[in-house]
Amino acid sequence: MSGYQGAQPASSNNNAPVLVVDDLCVAFPNRDGGYTEAVRGVSFTLGRERLGIVGESGSGKSQTGRAILGLTAPEGRVTAKRLAFQGTDLMHCSAQQRRALRGGRIAMVLQDPKFSLNPVMTIGEQIVETLRTHSRVSGAEARRAALAALEAVQIDDPVRVCRLYPHEVSGGMGQRAMIAMMLIANPELLIADEPTSALDVTVQLQVLAILDGLVRQRGMGLIFISHDLRLVSTFCDRILVMYAGRVVEEIVAGALADARHPYTLGLLNCLPRLGDARHPLPTLDRKPEWAL
Repeated sequence: MSGYQGAQPASSNNNAPVLVVDDLCVAFPNRDGGYTEAVRGVSFTLGRERLGIVGESGSGKSQTGRAILGLTAPEGRVTAKRLAFQGTDLMHCSAQQRRALRGGRIAMVLQDPKFSLNPVMTIGEQIVETLRTHSRVSGAEARRAALAALEAVQIDDPVRVCRLYPHEVSGGMGQRAMIAMMLIANPELLIADEPTSALDVTVQLQVLAILDGLVRQRGMGLIFISHDLRLVSTFCDRILVMYAGRVVEEIVAGALADARHPYTLGLLNCLPRLGDARHPLPTLDRKPEWAL
């Protein structure tokens, strides 16, 4: 299979709103009896496109994705002026509605299949369970759909892989199985939380190509969470840069060189460059005002 060649224009209308996030805040109790804000006033609108969210660990990227799915830890506090998916108010819908959306119309791929897949169920059983949770299909229909889903993520022998347990597959194959499981119910929004961070470079390219093809073919909205600015700039349509829980800059992916915020420029400056001997690599000089 050829390597990933960069984002291609999505076939669906990018202006159609899939998700609206307005002033999203996520806070957790601290030892002083108050709350510490992990996400502070994040706002964006997602069409049928690839939106990248980048930033260092602790910047609030994953907590933003979990809040959209309703997976914030019970002690957390989530507020927003508006959090809407395809017209559904996610802030006020019932727990039952949330469960119906989660895994069905909204799906999330986590970064390490070792911790995301159930170790005591086969790959096939887990994919079938996902489909039958959200669709009224027979066991035979679900098994056929599971095989088709594994084929869609370019697994060569889906019948054999269906019978395997998670510890019996490689990291790349496990991540493909996770993608198949999340896509089998035909979601309209996919949140991918660092889906390639545990994979080697060759497998990363394959997984990105699979995601790119599926998003274009199905017309989904994709939120791609990553640390890797260069990777996101070649894969996504737009980029949100997060620092200390808030969005500090929004950039068209192809215009990353035109970034203006000092934090984004600092991240770019810290990237190694072939043929440029810089020892040691520069470090990020954080400014207090960036967090305001």
